Amino acid sequence: MAEETTWLTQDAYDRLSGELDVLMSEKRGEIAKRIQEAREEGDLKENGGYHAAKEEQGKIEARIFRLKNILNSAVVGESAGESGVVEQGCVVKVNLRGNETEFLLGNAEIADGSDITVYSPTSPIGQAILGRKIGETVSYWAPNGKEISVEILEVRGF
Repeated sequence: MAEETTWLTQDAYDRLSGELDVLMSEKRGEIAKRIQEAREEGDLKENGGYHAAKEEQGKIEARIFRLKNILNSAVVGESAGESGVVEQGCVVKVNLRGNETEFLLGNAEIADGSDITVYSPTSPIGQAILGRKIGETVSYWAPNGKEISVEILEVRGF
C-alpha cells in the first residue's frame, strides 16, 4: 500500500511536532511513573488506578504513532486557494444537491479544533474536485452508489 502524503501548513507542522516532543519527552515518563506506582500498590486485578493509567498509556502511544505517521508523510506548504483551483488546505464552497456547503479539503489536523467540516482529498468528493476550478461542475459516485453532481462556487485559503 502506498503511503499517503499529508499536506500541512508550516504552523500545523510546528504544532504537531511540538505535541509529539511533549508526548515523547514528558507524557511517556509521567505515565510510566503512574503505572509503576499503581503496581506497587499490589493486586492489579482490582486496581482502578493501574487500569486507568494503562488505558491512558495506550492513548498516548496511539497519538504518538499517528503524529509520527503524519509528520513523516507531510508536505509542508502555504495555505492554498488564491489561484481559484481546489488544492489541499483550502476551504471550498460548493453547491451540493441544491445546497451551498463549505468544507476544508485536507487533513483534520490542519483545522486545529476549528468547527469546520473536513474532507480528505482521497474521499469521493475530494478526488472529484481536487485540481478543479471555480465554476466547474463535476460528478462523483457516493459510497451508497449514487452519482452526485457538485459545482465549485468558491475556493479560498484556510
